[in-house]
Amino acid sequence: MTFDTVCVVGLGYIGLPTAAVFAGRRKKVIGVDVNQNAVDTINRGEIHIVEPELDIAVHAAVKEGYLHATTEPEPADAFLIAVPTPFKRQADPDAVPEPDLSFIRAAARSVAPVLRQGNLVILESTSPVGATEAMAAWLAEARPDLSFPQDAGEGADIRVAHCPERVLPGRIMHELIENDRIIGGMTPACAEAAAELYRTFVRGDCLTTTARTAEMAKLTENAFRDVNIAFANELSIIAERLDINVWELIALANRHPRVNILQPGPGVGGHCIAVDPWFIVSETPELARLIRAAREVNSGKPDWVVEKIKTAVGEFLQANPDKRAGDVTIACFGLAFKPDIDDLRESPALDIATRVAAEHPGPLLAVEPNIHALPDLLSGHGARLCSADNALAHADIVVALVAHRSFRALTTAHLHNKAVVDACGLWTT
Repeated sequence: MTFDTVCVVGLGYIGLPTAAVFAGRRKKVIGVDVNQNAVDTINRGEIHIVEPELDIAVHAAVKEGYLHATTEPEPADAFLIAVPTPFKRQADPDAVPEPDLSFIRAAARSVAPVLRQGNLVILESTSPVGATEAMAAWLAEARPDLSFPQDAGEGADIRVAHCPERVLPGRIMHELIENDRIIGGMTPACAEAAAELYRTFVRGDCLTTTARTAEMAKLTENAFRDVNIAFANELSIIAERLDINVWELIALANRHPRVNILQPGPGVGGHCIAVDPWFIVSETPELARLIRAAREVNSGKPDWVVEKIKTAVGEFLQANPDKRAGDVTIACFGLAFKPDIDDLRESPALDIATRVAAEHPGPLLAVEPNIHALPDLLSGHGARLCSADNALAHADIVVALVAHRSFRALTTAHLHNKAVVDACGLWTT
C-alpha cells in the first residue's frame, strides 16, 4: 500500500509534530486546522506552539514544499485525526465527567467528502473505548457510497484504525520517532495498513491489536500514572498534618530496593493524565473505584494548595498587624502543567493562581517564563505577568507551583524575608 499524501486534521501539540515528521520523510502533508491564525503561521514556516525542534522541522517542511496548511481537508491517501476530546459541561460538579466527541464527529464529517476507495482513516485523539467505531459510523453515514469495516469487514473500501500518541511534551519530536506505537484496527487489515504508514518514521515497534484494545491501552497507561501520583499527593497531605517533611520522607522510603514513590505536586495537569482516567470511569463507574479515587485525590490537591496560601496570608498579617490583606503581594511561580513547557491545558498551577487572584484583594504576580501573555481568565482578575526578579522584589508570599529549570537557580537568599508555600518541592527538598 502506498501513502504518498497524508492529511492531518488538527494542528495542535500532537497533530503539527506528526505532520512535520511525515513531511520530513518526504511525504506530501496537508495540515488542516479550524484556526486561521495557526494555518497562516504554519504556511510562513513558523509555529504557534512551543516545542523543542518543532520550529526547525516545520520551517524545513514548508520551505521544501512537503507541508502546507489549510482550513479544509483535501484528497489524500491517509487521514489522521488529532483533535481534542474534552468533557461535556455538567451542572453537577460531583458527577462523572462525560466525554465530548463532538470534535471527532466534526473532523470525520469534514474529511468524509474527500474520501475515496482505498483510503485509511486513523483516529489519534485519546478517546473513550468505542470512539473509533463511532467515528467509522459517522463516516459511513456521510458516505453511503463507500463501504466501511463495521459492515464490510476486511473487504471495506475504507480502512479505519486507532493509534494514540504516547509522547512527553518537551520531547515530542524525539518520542514520536523512538517510542513504540500501539495500533488498533477495526480489522487486522486495517491495523496492518496503519502500521505500514507509521513505519514511515517510527523506529520503535508498531504493535497491532484491536481498536478497542488500543483505546484502552492509552487510558490504562495514564490511569496507572494518575494512581501513582495520587499516592504521592495524598502522602504529602498526610505528612503535613503530622509535621513531617514529605520530600525527605519520600527520599528515605525510596531507598528501599522495591519502592519508587513519585514526587507530589499541586495536582495533575495536561490533556492526558488529568483527563484519560475519567474515560474509564465514565464507561464503568461501578467498577473503576480505585481509578476514580485517585482522580479525586489529584483533582482536590489544588484546593489544599489554595488553603495553604490563605493560611500563609493570615500568618503574614498576624506578624505584620499594620498591614491589610490588600497590601499583601503574592507571587506564583509557574503556570504550565509541567516544567519547562508552555502548555497550560488542565494545569493545576493555572487553576490555583486564577482562584487566588479572584479571591485575594491584593496584587498577584505570575511568573511563567514560557509564555508571553496571561490567559484572559487570570489577567481579568488583575494578575500581572512578570519576571522572577521583579516578583521577588515585590512579593511578600512566594508560591512554588511548577519546578521550571530557571526557578531552581533561586536560593534561600533570594527568598529572604518571604513567606514560602512550596507545592512542588522546588525549594524545600
